[in-house]
Amino acid sequence: MTMAKAHVSAHEWVAGRYRLLEVFARETNRLWWYAEDVAAEQPRLVAQTALPEPCDDDTARRVTARVVRTSETMRLLRPGAVATVVDAVVEAGTLWTVTEWIDGTPLSELLDREGSFTTARAARIGLELLDVLRAAHDEGITHGELSPAQLFVREGGPVVVTGFGLAGATLVPRLAAPSYASPEQARDERIGPAADLWALGALLYTMAEGRPPFRDRGRPDATLKAVDRLPLRTPLRTGPLTQAVQGLLRKSSVDRLARPVVHAALTRALTGDTEGDREPAPVPRVRGAYRGVRLAESGRGRRALIAGTVLAGVTVTAAVLAATHRLPGTDTAGAPPEATAPATPDGRHTGSGTPAPKAPASPAAPASPTSSSPALPAGYRTYSAPEGFSVALPGGWKRLTTSRADDRAYRVTFGRGGGSPTLAVTYSERVGPDPVAVWRDDVEPGLRELPGYRRVGDVRATTYQGRRAADIEWLAGTGDDRVHTFGRGFLLGGRRGFSLRFTTPAGTWDETANRLARKTFLRTFAAAGS
Repeated sequence: MTMAKAHVSAHEWVAGRYRLLEVFARETNRLWWYAEDVAAEQPRLVAQTALPEPCDDDTARRVTARVVRTSETMRLLRPGAVATVVDAVVEAGTLWTVTEWIDGTPLSELLDREGSFTTARAARIGLELLDVLRAAHDEGITHGELSPAQLFVREGGPVVVTGFGLAGATLVPRLAAPSYASPEQARDERIGPAADLWALGALLYTMAEGRPPFRDRGRPDATLKAVDRLPLRTPLRTGPLTQAVQGLLRKSSVDRLARPVVHAALTRALTGDTEGDREPAPVPRVRGAYRGVRLAESGRGRRALIAGTVLAGVTVTAAVLAATHRLPGTDTAGAPPEATAPATPDGRHTGSGTPAPKAPASPAAPASPTSSSPALPAGYRTYSAPEGFSVALPGGWKRLTTSRADDRAYRVTFGRGGGSPTLAVTYSERVGPDPVAVWRDDVEPGLRELPGYRRVGDVRATTYQGRRAADIEWLAGTGDDRVHTFGRGFLLGGRRGFSLRFTTPAGTWDETANRLARKTFLRTFAAAGS
């Protein structure tokens, strides 16, 4: 997505009337200015938004008319909660949206200053935004550009929302702040209210965690690709907001929580009554076109991005062995995306045959590690998953995320969280016949899009528990976010297969504890009936 860039300095003029004074908020492709309306002798706020090239006169008129008309409609529907737009101008490929002064602080500025909010404060802001979105959606209006800089927080009143009228005004899926774009926007698909609900989830995540669920990658197209393909970083501070956040940040728009459910969850978080959140969020059903989505891609996501959050983004194509179907956005977490087990000479061909379990339609409550076994390293305990597999995990490890595509594919990620090593176990009943080809042809093309991606050696054919298998190893990410991943995929027959991925920060790959973990995962993994 190429945007026109307007280089503007303070004290320059817009439309010969608005004198720009100072930038007070920045996000990709958008600046916010304090300004003076010299004709009205009033202070103003001016949003400078880069438009896609080219922008002819007809496009400029359509964009400005839409912004003014939609904003006025929303102002009348929710007076005091939607900014009053007094003018909109296109000059040199840039949209300048002029609003009345807002007696509040941009959410982006508060987050820069405070880092993160309490869950109660985040819930209150979320409820106020949800009220505005309800009015918009009932009127057939989708905001489509929500971001921290579009919300102004006031001490004595509700938040004020700006930016209505931008969605659909141009041919690009998202004009600014791509970190808050929905997956359907990232894919340049038609959007509706579900895109705003995704953005609400992203804002709640950001307020609680102090960082967006998907970081800005410097180029809008790269950020949008990450939103679409990478798994969500596991939220660590969302507390009673977790159900709402994870339910809103589902990749499939049809699987996101409905507005009344979100309202109830945020109300409980605000009042401290979280009894209703103790039940696990319902697992979304895969519908329509999503049944054919490639499981293998979901890893590219955050997990795939690997670099994104150090381990948390470590897996990259979600189902390693599931070569052709992606899990729709049930990624409940993202920090530790898919990781797998490294192949070490000691743990390469052990274990017994494993008939593939059928993944249950809904996840049972995660079983906790069972009793220790004398054959296991000190501190390890065998975890028996309700999906029908078991593996020995180090002390302190727990089930972090669960994603599934109907009852034929799922992914479970384990770890301690917080950027530490992870193990991702993926099962699918749609696996290709050649495990080497799965890695090379279905998974690696997505991996190559990661910053700093480098495969270590060749994709290697092997056997595992007496079955056809293949190993791959790679590095991805840069600086402190660089990670090292080993993946093993193996076939069970009848297009069924598992993949294991183990990921660590690159600098700790060869540490004794990580070598032991890799060996133990491969040695102890077993499916039901083995």
